[in-house]
Amino acid sequence: MSLLRVLGRPMLASMFITGGLDSVRHPERVAEAAESVVQPLSDRVKVLPDSTLQSVRLNGAVQVAAGVLLGLGRMPRLSALALAGTLVPTTLAAHRFWEAEDDADRAQQRIHFLKNVSMLGGLLVAADDTGGVPSLLWRGRHTAKELRREARLVHRSARMGALPGAAAGSVRAGAKGLKAKLPG
Repeated sequence: MSLLRVLGRPMLASMFITGGLDSVRHPERVAEAAESVVQPLSDRVKVLPDSTLQSVRLNGAVQVAAGVLLGLGRMPRLSALALAGTLVPTTLAAHRFWEAEDDADRAQQRIHFLKNVSMLGGLLVAADDTGGVPSLLWRGRHTAKELRREARLVHRSARMGALPGAAAGSVRAGAKGLKAKLPG
């Protein structure tokens, strides 16, 4: 594993671990802001808890677990996707800069919103990072390409191998035809 991955993953995960722990321990701090996102989401997705406090705790627990996994380099792609999934509702609930009435507050919320968008971009890059090992999709495509190439070679070899036999057969057929035409 490269030094960049060894250093970068824990750095990216640190914000989620600390924020997730805070959400698990003190969900009431963000419950009011989360209400506008949690209720419509829990109405549509039946497996989510109805309680905003429980949803905030669940979101925080996923952030802690996925953050630790990402930081340790265990299942980094899956944990990065899980963190990305938790970051979207967190950002929409906590940093609604378009609703802020005070210019200073709007500017501050916009900064936090864009910071989260940047972290989301980093998580998407981490989710796509195969660590130098080709993905299953790439391996499948590469194997299919190699099989097509080998099939063409086998076809060409069989065709080329059949040409001398076909030529010999036509010569023999021609000789037999000559014998039949000759009197004797």
